[in-house]
Amino acid sequence: MSIFLLASCSSEFLDYEPTGVLSSVNVATAENAESLVTAAYAAIGNDEMVGPITHQWVYGSVRSDDAYKGGGGRGDVDVIDRYEQYNTTIPDYGDWMTPKTWTNHYKAISRANFALSVINSIPDADYPEKKVRQAELRFLRAHSHFMLKLLFNKVPYITEDLTQEQILKTSNDLTSDELWNKIAGDFLFALDNLPKTQSQVGRASKNAAAAYLAKLRLYQAYEQNDTHQVVNINQSRLLEVIKYADQVTGKQLETDFGYNFLDGHDNGPESVWAVQFSINDGTNTGRVSFVTGLNSPHGTPLYGCCGFHLASQNMVNAFRTDANGLPLLDTFNVVDIFSRINGNGDATLSAGVTIDPRIDHTVGIPGRPFKYKNTLKNTGDMVYKFSWARDPGVYGYFGNMKEQQSPDCSCYVKNGPFIGTSKNVDFIRLADVKLFKAEALIQLNRYTEALPIINDIRTRAAASKTMPLAAGASNVYKISTYPSFPSKDYAWKALMFERRLEFGMEGARFFDLVRWGIAEPVLNAYLNKERIKRDYLSNAKFTAGRDEYYPIPQREIDFTGGLYKQNPGY
Repeated sequence: MSIFLLASCSSEFLDYEPTGVLSSVNVATAENAESLVTAAYAAIGNDEMVGPITHQWVYGSVRSDDAYKGGGGRGDVDVIDRYEQYNTTIPDYGDWMTPKTWTNHYKAISRANFALSVINSIPDADYPEKKVRQAELRFLRAHSHFMLKLLFNKVPYITEDLTQEQILKTSNDLTSDELWNKIAGDFLFALDNLPKTQSQVGRASKNAAAAYLAKLRLYQAYEQNDTHQVVNINQSRLLEVIKYADQVTGKQLETDFGYNFLDGHDNGPESVWAVQFSINDGTNTGRVSFVTGLNSPHGTPLYGCCGFHLASQNMVNAFRTDANGLPLLDTFNVVDIFSRINGNGDATLSAGVTIDPRIDHTVGIPGRPFKYKNTLKNTGDMVYKFSWARDPGVYGYFGNMKEQQSPDCSCYVKNGPFIGTSKNVDFIRLADVKLFKAEALIQLNRYTEALPIINDIRTRAAASKTMPLAAGASNVYKISTYPSFPSKDYAWKALMFERRLEFGMEGARFFDLVRWGIAEPVLNAYLNKERIKRDYLSNAKFTAGRDEYYPIPQREIDFTGGLYKQNPGY
C-alpha cells in the first residue's frame, strides 16, 4: 500500500505525492527518515517572488507605513498595489499571491507531517535520533502554522495523524486561543526534546523553540475580539514571554548592526532561527533565494531590476534624532529630513538634522554609499543614485538596503533581470527576543526593567557607524541611550519606536501594529499625510475589523464546501 503525503486544504495538496513513490515496505528506515527531515527543512525555504513565505516584504512592510510597493508604476505587479491600497475585499479576485503563499506554507506542513508519519513508526532502537527529529519536524510544522496565523488568522491546524478524509473535515473555525495553543503545543514538544545546540547549522535548537514560544505567547497575550480589536492584554501570557525569552542563552548581539544583513555573517551570534540558502554547494543550481528578486535598484547595470520595496518618507523620517540623540517619538514626521535633490542628484539632509546610523543600513539614499561601498571594482559607482529610482514621480527616490548584497558577493546570482542570493533569511534574531521581553515587562508595568534592554539595542546601533563612514557616508550620526523612562506611557512609545528602527523594512511592522491593536489609527494617519506627497495613495484606506488579516482564499472555501469560514469584511 502506498503512503501518501498528508495534505492540507485543496485538491492540489490532496493529489500531491513526494517525487518517487515510497512504499511502507521500504520507507520506514532511519536513512530514509533523515532524507525526509531534510526535505521538510527545504520546504521552509521553497520560496518565490509570487508566493512568499520567508521574507515578508510584501505582507509586513509594503502593507505598513515602512514602504511603498515600487516598481514601474501601480500596474506593475498590481496585486501588491491592491494590498498597499487595502483593496482586497473580494477574495481571489485578481489575487494570485496570497493563495500561492497559503499553498506553499501548507506544502511545507505536508512535508513535515509525512516525515513524522514515517518516523513515528520506526522503533526507537533503530533510530537513535528519533525524538530529536520528531521535535525538529514539529517545530517546522508550528513555524508554518504560525506564519499562516499572522497572515490569515483563521487557518486549519493539520497534523500527521489525520487521514485525508479527516483533513477534508478539519475546519478553520478554531478560536484564536485554541489555535495559538495548538501551535504552542508543537513548540513546547520541540523545547522539551531539542538539544541546546546542533552540530549542523540550520537545524532547530532549544534556543529557537524558546524564542518562538516567547514570540507566540506575546502575540497571544493581545486578546482580540471577532473584529480583531484588542480587548485584553493577558498578564499570565506576558509572564510566559519573559520566562521563555530568558531561556534563550549563549547568543549575543552582533557588534555591528549591519552584519545581520551581510552574507558572510550568516548563522552569526545574533541569529536564533533562520532559513538556510546556499550557492556553489555541489548541487546543479545551488539553493539561492529569489523572494526579494524584484527589489534591487533598477537604473544601474550593477543590479538590473526591478525597483520594488522602497522606503517610505515616513520610514526615513523615523531615523531623525533630537539634540540628545534620542528619537522624536511624537514629532518625527513633522518635517522631511531629506528635503530635496541637489544638482548632483543627491538627497540633501536638512541643516542641523542628525540621524540614527541604522538608516544607512536600511535605506538606499541618493548620494550615500550603498551596501558600504563607494565603488565596485571593474563595474563602477556604488553610491546610491537618484537615477536608480525606477519611478520617482510615483514612489519617490529612496531604496532598500537590508535585503541587498553587493554584486561582487560570492552569494549573488542573476537569473535574467532578477536577483537571487544565498543570504539566509532570519526569522528570529536576538534583538527580537530582547525586545519581546522588554515589551512584556512594559505591559506588566515593570518598565524600569525594560530600560537596559532597549538601551542595549541602542548601544549596538551607536557602534554601527564604521562601515557606512568608511565607505564615505557623511558623519551626521547622533544616537544615545535613554537616561530613564519617566512613565509606562513613555516607555511604551520608546519600545514601539525601537522595534520600528531596528526591524525597518524587514517585514515585521504590519504584524506589530496588528498585535498592538493600533493598525487602523497609525496607518490611516500615515496615509493622510503620505498621500499629499504620493498621490497614488489618495484613495487608500485601512478598514478596522477587516484589513488586519487577508481573506481566506476563496478556492479553499469552495473546495471544502463552505467548511472554512471567511474572515470578517470579505
